[in-house]
Amino acid sequence: MAWKFGQDTKGGAGEEWTGFIDQGVSLEGTLQINGTFRVDGKIKGNIVSDQTLVLGDNAKVEGQIEGNKIVISGHFDGIIFAKGRVEIQPKGVVTGEIHSPCLVIDPGGIFDGRCHMLGAADSTGTGVTIPIRASAQ
Repeated sequence: MAWKFGQDTKGGAGEEWTGFIDQGVSLEGTLQINGTFRVDGKIKGNIVSDQTLVLGDNAKVEGQIEGNKIVISGHFDGIIFAKGRVEIQPKGVVTGEIHSPCLVIDPGGIFDGRCHMLGAADSTGTGVTIPIRASAQ
């Protein structure tokens, strides 16, 4: 079952949300998601999403994410494959690899790893590889 939030600045106004994992919840394994989803708990494993995935301030995720739009305010360690964009917000910390046509790191966001910037239609992995380390000063 999906529901709509009125004005949510993290996922977008009026998006249909399918669920969330709250603080205090831990999951190990694969999470398959249809629709916009928020994580504020701990996940170790794979997350596959066809829309927006939000890792909230309290999220601690380790593994691999495949999705369209990924917004990170918590901690992520692993590999991200995004068809749309990856946003690392001011409290977000990402360690690992990002494969995406668009990467946004807000001031205060931290990224330590490798970024593979793919063209919008490039899914073959022949994009430009950029080693990068960003942190707030």
